[in-house]
Amino acid sequence: MTTSEGYVPMADGVRLYYQRAGTDARLILLPNGVYLFDDFKHLAQGRSLVFYDVRNRGRSDTVTDSAGLARGIHHDVEDFDEVRRHFGADSVGLIGHSYVGLTVVLCAMQYPSLVDSVVQIGPMGPSQSTEYPSHLTNNDEVLRDILGRLADLEKERPALDPVRFCEKFWSVLGPLYFADPADAGKMTWARCELANERNFMRSWLAYLLPSIQKLSLTSDDFSRVQARVLTIHGRKDRSSPYGAGREWALRLPNARLLTVERAAHAPWLEAPGLVLDALRTFLDGAWPAAAEKVAVLDASAR
Repeated sequence: MTTSEGYVPMADGVRLYYQRAGTDARLILLPNGVYLFDDFKHLAQGRSLVFYDVRNRGRSDTVTDSAGLARGIHHDVEDFDEVRRHFGADSVGLIGHSYVGLTVVLCAMQYPSLVDSVVQIGPMGPSQSTEYPSHLTNNDEVLRDILGRLADLEKERPALDPVRFCEKFWSVLGPLYFADPADAGKMTWARCELANERNFMRSWLAYLLPSIQKLSLTSDDFSRVQARVLTIHGRKDRSSPYGAGREWALRLPNARLLTVERAAHAPWLEAPGLVLDALRTFLDGAWPAAAEKVAVLDASAR
């Protein structure tokens, strides 16, 4: 398999770092997906996958002018189209994990003719004000313990150098993302050696999260999505509630939900056979056998 790396320049001069697997013309973009490279690069059979750090993340340029961050998630949506054009693709597929699972659908809403397929993995929900029924969330004792330990860790910040604080932060937070906290050693996305990653919470709280909270998606917004959408969600997700995955699959015009029963926020690590096979099937143009059409948000209420 051929791999390469480089930078894509944005119109405002910010460069986004990327890694590419494969040389085929069919293009799949993974915004903020560099940490997925080793796990997903084998999907580059008959297609090319471009994993890139969004602005102010990873090895992409640090953005020092607040104007380059002020629009939060909307910068990432616009940057997607510049990345697509850089690689010369008329239309692309998108894969997004966590909050980027929301970003990739926003791309499909804004550029419907340019996105032909979308995969969301553990996505944030369409509205951050939605409270899902308790059985569609996983607000368990593990979550409460981790939040308490993070609060205690914050008191240590002044005595720790930034790299060490980042490492300790992720050692505490890691178990949150796995149905079985003992699997936290599989997590690969801390990247504490990178200043952008160590400083991410600042831009998250100042720009990204507020822009997400202000979203008010309408039925017309959902109807603009022409792409097939596969939503993959762990039923035990503590970070993005399982109800969010069900809601996306319910409200998008051509979407199905793959529920990973014994997984949380990293289902490709917790159930790799199921998830990676489903991704191959979907990227090849078919629906995975286990993917369901969602008719109601809360199936237990029927």
